[in-house]
Amino acid sequence: MTHLSALLLDLDQLATHPGRVVVFADPDAPLPRATKRCDRLTKGALARAVGSAEFGALAPGKDLTLAYPVGMKARALQIIRLPRRATPEQLRKAGNSIGRAQDEDAALVALDTLPARDIALHAALRAYRYQAMKAAPKGPLGSVLMAVKDPDSAAAALEDASALASSVHLTRDLVHAPANVLNTESFAAQIAGLADLGLTVEILDRDKMEALGMRALLAVAQGSDNPPKLAILHWKGAEGPPLCVLGKGVMFDTGGISLKPGAGMEEMTMDMGGAAVTVGLMQALALRKAPAHVIGLVGLVENMPDARAQRPGDIVRSMKGDMIEVINTDAEGRLVLCDMLHYAADRFAPRAMIDLATLTGAIIIALGHDRAGLFCNDDGLASDILGAASAVGEGAWRMPLGAEYQRQIDSRLADVKNTGGRPAGSCTAAAFLERFVPEGMPWAHLDIAGVALTKGDSAHAPKGASGWGVLTLDALIRARFEG
Repeated sequence: MTHLSALLLDLDQLATHPGRVVVFADPDAPLPRATKRCDRLTKGALARAVGSAEFGALAPGKDLTLAYPVGMKARALQIIRLPRRATPEQLRKAGNSIGRAQDEDAALVALDTLPARDIALHAALRAYRYQAMKAAPKGPLGSVLMAVKDPDSAAAALEDASALASSVHLTRDLVHAPANVLNTESFAAQIAGLADLGLTVEILDRDKMEALGMRALLAVAQGSDNPPKLAILHWKGAEGPPLCVLGKGVMFDTGGISLKPGAGMEEMTMDMGGAAVTVGLMQALALRKAPAHVIGLVGLVENMPDARAQRPGDIVRSMKGDMIEVINTDAEGRLVLCDMLHYAADRFAPRAMIDLATLTGAIIIALGHDRAGLFCNDDGLASDILGAASAVGEGAWRMPLGAEYQRQIDSRLADVKNTGGRPAGSCTAAAFLERFVPEGMPWAHLDIAGVALTKGDSAHAPKGASGWGVLTLDALIRARFEG
């Protein structure tokens, strides 16, 4: 990850820095002192650029770049339009502009008195590339040097930003990793390594889950040679009942016997996106020593067609005891999560439960790739999640729960069907999960199928895995579950 560091703003260093120099300007206000110094060094070229129609047409947070500016050793002078009293969204966009331009050279960012955390965080989030599978990877991205008036105060903000950014990058790396490299066993081993950060990690194997009665989860895994795992990550930074965060970890989803179409199936390496977000979040809490009690659970399976695989029409017993008629083996994530929800509620008696899953294609039809779908049985929790998502610039939209969706999944032969068909597909999936949440337990389900992997740039990521959810849940925990 791009390294973030704070140093005292030295106006003379603006002339001698060899990489990229970043300054800020507003056409409607006097130039800040660092920007003014760069204007003198470039003999007025910067002021001409700021006064241009091109710069005036930029939205706040966007940039204009002068290559190899005369009078400076810099390879590039990046000028970002930013009002003196910038909004959080404008600060995020400014950080994105910095990160988008990041390469192997160090960037010197003349923040001076501007808020360091949000700009630095979003610069680091946007400065990302996945190189693990390249035979000849590019060199590491250069550092981002935040030149500020008070480096000591900025250092804590940058440490917090680094903890979050590195955890989002971990989530993206996990989602990008191919299924022949990252499988149930190697992912569980990687999770076990997080104990070095102070997390307590448990890994349940097939035998332990069988003894617990998790036959819905195990039914999904029975067609694969990669054994199922349930990883439990404990972070106890405070006393009292925990928040439980649960992630769907289908390492590869063929659809099982209800085989998916071949076109695009290669993207089903991302069907463990909920697990990746949960692991990234737990790392972030440990890195920043969060004063909260949070337990993360990830169910790791692979959904494959095989002579042993479950079939449409099979009926399986969940850990709760409900009998589930399997209508479609491609509606497998909810079978994994239903046992996890019952287990978490029964074992940990949490304050609340939040699950994340790349659960349905239907949520993409409803919301596209800009918002996750939020289903929640508690108005206060729903409001807090939406507020946290808005505060960090991640999109979310509340979707309905209701008795009509429960009726759609009633089974003639068993207690419940695992799908109610195409109509309201994301709502019936959430309704299925709701049956495994105890009465009175605050619970939220985040369907992240549309936001976990995008075909274009997302809010603070290049195209590909976004890491959506780490920032939102971290912000939620700070606001609602710490202390």
